[in-house]
Amino acid sequence: MSRYAVAKPYALPASLDQLAGPTVGAVTLPRHLDWGPPYTYDLGDPADLVLMYERVIREAQSPADLHEHLDRNTLLRTWAELFLPRELRALWQARFPELGPRAAAA
Repeated sequence: MSRYAVAKPYALPASLDQLAGPTVGAVTLPRHLDWGPPYTYDLGDPADLVLMYERVIREAQSPADLHEHLDRNTLLRTWAELFLPRELRALWQARFPELGPRAAAA
């Protein structure tokens, strides 16, 4: 992993219960979260959903970004599928043991 991933400050919510983002429909992320070409994520498409969650988790500048765009139950369901920097995954799993490897296997 790059030194950037180690040094980058990542936002985390205080509680997964604060994640109350959309669970259906189409979502276009703000530019500070998705700075590539404009794209609308279809939350009914599993690939789009996972891609959106990866981008939001990696690029969130504050817990508010996470609260607005992520959903607790969806995150728990898809956590094992998300491609995230090792350091970022470790931070989330340290704060939220329910995201750890044992929880994914349960």
